[in-house]
Amino acid sequence: MRRSGVPHVGVMLLAAGLTLRCGDVNAALGQLAEARRLAADLRIEFTKATDASNRAVMADTDDVSIADAREADAAKRSVHTDMDALGPLLQRLGYADESRLLQDFAARFAEYESLDRRIMDLAVENTNLKAQRLSFGPAQQAADEFANALGSVEAAGDPWRVKAHAATAVAAVREIQALQAPHIAEPEDTSMMRLEGRMTAAETVARDALEALGPLARPASRPKIATATTALDTFMSVNAQIIALSHRNTNVRSLALSLDQKRKLTAPCDNTLRDLQAALDKHGYPGGPHPGGR
Repeated sequence: MRRSGVPHVGVMLLAAGLTLRCGDVNAALGQLAEARRLAADLRIEFTKATDASNRAVMADTDDVSIADAREADAAKRSVHTDMDALGPLLQRLGYADESRLLQDFAARFAEYESLDRRIMDLAVENTNLKAQRLSFGPAQQAADEFANALGSVEAAGDPWRVKAHAATAVAAVREIQALQAPHIAEPEDTSMMRLEGRMTAAETVARDALEALGPLARPASRPKIATATTALDTFMSVNAQIIALSHRNTNVRSLALSLDQKRKLTAPCDNTLRDLQAALDKHGYPGGPHPGGR
């Protein structure tokens, strides 16, 4: 018979075992809760990355585009942080299916990141937007100066011939202006070249008309023709910049990639994360049913 007040060795061992099991269960529950949190945060950060990337593509200023691109990069770094923490945790829990889903996402995300980097590099250049600003700004100003200068030229003889040549020159410059917008929006180089051919022909018309005005204008109006010539040179110089920027086509290309290839990568990534969350939610109380009945 054991002495009163002294616990039996078997009871002590049983109590110790229960304590250890309770500790193991609590640790497992804590790890499961952390895995669920990381999986949820992983999906949130991936969504943030895709949203910020889309905003960078659609931004209408360099500053906004760059800020959105940086936000996308920060969210992608958070995705990597969550993946790095979640992978070992799933292994410790022995969740093979969930580990496979995470690996599937990592492979898809690597492909997404590679494409998104190309898109961001194009988007922040904003060459189409810069071409558009040149068209609406310096090009418009030079074209207006050209038209204003020719509008004040006085004829030495037949005023109608002067007016006709001036109108022809102005119309040719306005035609080039009108062609700038479709050139900026055009995604194909072949179509751009056709538009440039029309621009070149219009420039020839403008310069020929301008040259024909010289002998017909009063001497006092010849400085106006010189001013118009300078304005035309400026206009064509700006037009050349517009064409060069337009050919880079970074906004058009980034938008096309975002709407097509990126969209095809985004959905599988998100679906895999959704499946990962659902798989983790199915796990219950270690060694028995979930306390909530699942």
